[in-house]
Amino acid sequence: MGEVYKARDTRLECTVAGSIELLMTKHSKPAVKQHLASIRMLFDWLVTGQVIPLNPVHSVRGPKHSVKKGKTSVLSAEEMGILLKSISVQDEKTGAPVLIGLRDRALIALMGYTFARVGAAVDMKVEDYYIQKRRGWVRLLKLKWRFRLNS
Repeated sequence: MGEVYKARDTRLECTVAGSIELLMTKHSKPAVKQHLASIRMLFDWLVTGQVIPLNPVHSVRGPKHSVKKGKTSVLSAEEMGILLKSISVQDEKTGAPVLIGLRDRALIALMGYTFARVGAAVDMKVEDYYIQKRRGWVRLLKLKWRFRLNS
């Protein structure tokens, strides 16, 4: 029985490897790697549910892909200033402060100067900003980091 399954295993492995090669002609390497990962997860689920005894796709190799440089750009001090000044914090008609603009400016400034993620910035409490030796500090609990703010 095991020998019959091994023959099927090899055929399925070759079929998946062939489909991965075919995908490489139409899609990028990261997309093909993600597709192969989903196929592996499917067969892992089938092994866990005891539908099949082994994962035939486990040994199929995906394309090599390495990222040499990240795509995230960093704003310069001038660009950050322009961005923050573009957010309206006063009503043009009455001159009263606009709370939504103040909130947005504070969140964007926090994320821009500390590289905090949105989730970490939103989860902050008032106690997470504190002054130590005449400098402002921010505690980001999601990442367990502290940042000194120049103030």
